[in-house]
Amino acid sequence: MNSNPFTGNWTYRSLLNNPDVNQAFNNLEFGRGTITITEDEMQLLSGVIGGPGWSLTLKGSREYGTPMRARFQGTGIVNGEQWIYDYEGYLVNHWPNGVQQRPAIVGSVIRTIPHSGGEPGTVAPAGVVASFYAVKTD
Repeated sequence: MNSNPFTGNWTYRSLLNNPDVNQAFNNLEFGRGTITITEDEMQLLSGVIGGPGWSLTLKGSREYGTPMRARFQGTGIVNGEQWIYDYEGYLVNHWPNGVQQRPAIVGSVIRTIPHSGGEPGTVAPAGVVASFYAVKTD
């Protein structure tokens, strides 16, 4: 039995923190992909996060508490450039009367260093913060 509730595969989505309720939902997307967290030593966290055309190695830690906390950094080379993102997430507590509730992590992500943007000639600046959630798939 694995005692690390973060271990496994997760579907990841992140959204820009725009307070305008009239902003189209599709315009809020910051990122999407999958996270795989592998078993590691006590309180350590490792794995990978990625999607089409990008992949980052995850290293960090986890803490017991209410709620449980994970903090990790994703690093990698994407299209010849260094990408670094930092993540902090909390395991959502189980609802006693929840129906088909899946384990989920909710948290915040920050782009730690700049890299090229999605359009040629644009820059994705450092310091952009988004909210994320990840839903366990297995």
